[in-house]
Amino acid sequence: MTSPKTGDNGLIRLCVLAVVAGCVTGVLGGAFRWCLDHLTRWRLEMLDWSLGLGIPGWFVPVAVTATGAAIGAFVAKLVPVSAGSGIQHVEAVDRGETGPAPLRVIPARFFGGLVAIGSGLILGREGPTVHMGAVVGSGTARRVHLDDHDARVMQTALSGAGLAVAFTAPLAGALFALEEVAKTFRMRLVIPTVFAVAVAVAVARVILGDRPDFIVEAVESPSITLLPVFVVFGLISGVIGIAYGRTVLGAIALVRRFTHIPRIAKAAIIGGFIGALMVIDSGAAGGGEGLAQSIFDGSVVLPIVVLLLVVRFFAGPLSYAAGTPGGLFAPMLALGALWGVLFAAGFEVFLPQTDPTLRDALILTGMAALFGAVVRAPLTGMVVVMEMSATTAVVIPMLAATAAAVLVAQLSGTPPVYDSLRELMLADDAARKKASENDPGPKGSGPKGSGEQDPGEKAPGAKGPGEKNADERDSDEKDSHDGDSTP
Repeated sequence: MTSPKTGDNGLIRLCVLAVVAGCVTGVLGGAFRWCLDHLTRWRLEMLDWSLGLGIPGWFVPVAVTATGAAIGAFVAKLVPVSAGSGIQHVEAVDRGETGPAPLRVIPARFFGGLVAIGSGLILGREGPTVHMGAVVGSGTARRVHLDDHDARVMQTALSGAGLAVAFTAPLAGALFALEEVAKTFRMRLVIPTVFAVAVAVAVARVILGDRPDFIVEAVESPSITLLPVFVVFGLISGVIGIAYGRTVLGAIALVRRFTHIPRIAKAAIIGGFIGALMVIDSGAAGGGEGLAQSIFDGSVVLPIVVLLLVVRFFAGPLSYAAGTPGGLFAPMLALGALWGVLFAAGFEVFLPQTDPTLRDALILTGMAALFGAVVRAPLTGMVVVMEMSATTAVVIPMLAATAAAVLVAQLSGTPPVYDSLRELMLADDAARKKASENDPGPKGSGPKGSGEQDPGEKAPGAKGPGEKNADERDSDEKDSHDGDSTP
């Protein structure tokens, strides 16, 4: 039996390791965001330049995004577990359902994410940073020979640090690790998580500067009489969240039906389509952080809001189905902002004298409510929005709307999106292993559940709309089935 003193020493050791790993995660995440910011600016400058060339110039953004998507898919083919968000893999590791990702995921996530997101795919920067943080945590644990339980603590704590760095949201990062990944608030996890998150964000701020992600004018707390409006808004947001989660899975299933097209070619086709949308409007591409800021600034007119809401609702999941490194969170936040400003415009038709700050309140609330409905992590969603905007005035209506959205999603029986993606990943892994046992090949076998298993063609017995999973697919899969897996 472990003595209290020994247990205390173990906790202190975990905290020290969390600080060290947090420093590394802060450097990686800060550098990733810095590079991505510069690539985003370059993409917008390239778009302006190409549009000035007339019709021939329209093909430049198409080629750029197609190339970026193809390179991202190629990186994911070399390191299969680097595809997609990676959050479902982090959650599976925390539950002991699969093994930790190898260290080579870090450069794959870093460079693959940069080219895929930077070229214009509608993906989130948090996917790469969360997974890189988790790999730093598990790698640190292996280096000092921690037991499996404490290794999972390190992995989970540093995944929270990765999210915190992605959005400059330390509290949200800690909540993400506890509420979404581990689904527990044990002190042995809470304390290292807080240390890791604090250090990672502090280090990242040295690189990125100390400012919130969104500049929002002072927002007054909406009148309590408007609370029913926010509840209705939340209920509708829940329905939209259900539809969005299903669209993600549907896009994966759709892309995988084209088994005769190589995976990299499918990614390039998707990238070219997103590039064509970017020619129509720059807000139709990219993670959506700049779009959300434009919405707060009031520089997006209502017809464009409607157009972008519809386009990004489908193009975001399609981008994810390309199987490149990149997450779902940031595009969801932008979608929530679009939905919030659209609802505000509709509400003003009925009550034109409404408080002008209600618009921004609904934008912020829409981001949190949609996030909560899709991910089913309401506290994380609310806190990440408040930290990104440095605004707490709307906390009461945000609580009401997010609770309503999550209630609708929960009562629908639709599982959280990452639960669905994790189950698909594990089901495909099991089917592939069964096929490998029946027909063993000459290829080397990787560690169980690490995403490096013997691959191959579509595994017999895999079920579900996302039956082939890019997170778990081997790098030398046959081209005829290369695109049949997406996280």
